[in-house]
Amino acid sequence: MPRSRPRRGRAGRLGKVVPRESRPDRGGQLKHIHAGKVRDLYEDGDELILVASDRVSVYDVVLPTPIPDKGAMLTQLSNWWFDFFADVPNHLISTTDVPAEFAGRAVRAKKLSMVKVECIARGYLTGSGLKEYQRTGAVSGIALPPGLVEGDKLPEPIFTPTTKADEGHDEFITFDEVVNQEGKEVAEKLRDLTLEVYSRGAEHAAARGVIIADTKLEWGWDGDVLTLADEVLTSDSSRFWPAAEYQPGRVQPSFDKQYVRDWSTSTGWNKEYPGPEIPAEVVEVTRQKYMQAYELVTGKAWA
Repeated sequence: MPRSRPRRGRAGRLGKVVPRESRPDRGGQLKHIHAGKVRDLYEDGDELILVASDRVSVYDVVLPTPIPDKGAMLTQLSNWWFDFFADVPNHLISTTDVPAEFAGRAVRAKKLSMVKVECIARGYLTGSGLKEYQRTGAVSGIALPPGLVEGDKLPEPIFTPTTKADEGHDEFITFDEVVNQEGKEVAEKLRDLTLEVYSRGAEHAAARGVIIADTKLEWGWDGDVLTLADEVLTSDSSRFWPAAEYQPGRVQPSFDKQYVRDWSTSTGWNKEYPGPEIPAEVVEVTRQKYMQAYELVTGKAWA
């Protein structure tokens, strides 16, 4: 679940209440308990309402211009994957029993005791994993073959956990550090489940012309059951690349906000709050990329 305390550039106000429209039998109001960069979390008694907004964040700053339908597309894609992984316990209670104002971009979910580890699976070398490899020859303590370049496919997917930082950036940790924190049995479950979800998802996506280079998963405890939470295999939590354009040795084109990130860098922006307004043409290209990812993975046209 979203975890960081609100910082400059983040939207929302904690403690806000909104009318309850979907479950009048429960009474009371929803309480806004977390404002993330792009997601908002509400408490409804002993359940949660997780809402994906159209906000877009780059370099830890929320830009002032939203991407229309982004929240709905990410939510619907994640829901599709939760159904795909029906054999893996997840946090969903309902995809429709939410306030009308959040319809299509919110879910009702269980409250979980969240594991304090970012569970990342990598099948390709890029991003922070590439930087760590270039510095040490390994990622999260896993030694990799010498001479790998940007975008190279790894011999096999690897589990590269990081910390969950309340402030600042997450840092790579080794599997042994996860063992020390969570215990050997739990650490092994986190690793094996994360790699299983990534590998099965990547296999499906590859058949649809999409490379899932890596992904971040969140896990929590529903009683004594390790449970998949937050979002799964979306183009915000993963790197999606068009397989037809894949070429190791360069930064890959992608179906996500990388287009906005590249544009923002080209403006000379200093990566500090406030960010620049996004031009209409950049907004539309970015929206189309999110839509392509949804349609290719699910096989459904975005309505």
